[in-house]
Amino acid sequence: MRLHVGCAMWTHRSWQGRLLPHPLAAHERLRHYAGWCDAVEGNTTFYATPTREAVASWAEQTAPDFRFVVKLPKVVTHERRLTDVAQPMRAFLDAIEPLGPRAYALWVQLPGSFGPDDVPTLARFLRRLPAGHRPAVEVRDPAFFTDPRATRLLETALAETDAEWIPFDTTAFFAEPPTSDAERDAWTKKPRMPLRTEALTDRPIVRYLGRDDPTRTVDGWRRWVDVTATWLREGRSPTVFIHTPDNADAPTLARRFHAEVRDRVPGLAPLPEPIKVEPATLF
Repeated sequence: MRLHVGCAMWTHRSWQGRLLPHPLAAHERLRHYAGWCDAVEGNTTFYATPTREAVASWAEQTAPDFRFVVKLPKVVTHERRLTDVAQPMRAFLDAIEPLGPRAYALWVQLPGSFGPDDVPTLARFLRRLPAGHRPAVEVRDPAFFTDPRATRLLETALAETDAEWIPFDTTAFFAEPPTSDAERDAWTKKPRMPLRTEALTDRPIVRYLGRDDPTRTVDGWRRWVDVTATWLREGRSPTVFIHTPDNADAPTLARRFHAEVRDRVPGLAPLPEPIKVEPATLF
């Protein structure tokens, strides 16, 4: 049984010298991150399609079973809203080809304005994806969560192409007013999403946003420990991403989440061991 966990990025200034060596060359950061977590969100691909050379470097730094959940480019999902996107999609899929099986899911994050009336467009887009790519869709319109007809409409479209629905759980974050600068910034930017804990496939993906206080983050994910353990017992292989507003402790929190689930499911495979960070020297 495998549970993969990860963060929103594989490098962060606050990790250097604490979780990762410092200094650390850019082309070595992912390799060291992969000692902490065995999955990562590919958020940078939303803003620009990477070169094949850059993607080949990502593959070289990670094990074959490492999971990249790569976000589709903004031009595809937000600017063209999944219409007339053959050219940018070809360029994107060609760019990520060096990842091979590491390209675990194509993350279709849609804007809040993409509602139930747009589901036929999503369905056409998903049907046109080349075979071998696993789509996972994140929606932001509250109607998909609160209107049973909209929920069924989306679930039907996803089921036709064996696509997963990615929940972004922000309920723990918005449960209490912010107490740090990073939380105050996130308070104005993150969506207030209704909770969803159902999986559609054998490969559920969860994005969880906690608080900068690790205790509150852990308290908020209790339901996900239960849900994830249940998924594993059902034969599913989940991927869970742990976020906090400042992400300073995200890798250690991701490992803690994995450990809590493993306490419930003793047969769960362990995470990799982090590469030891040697103390800095003057010479």
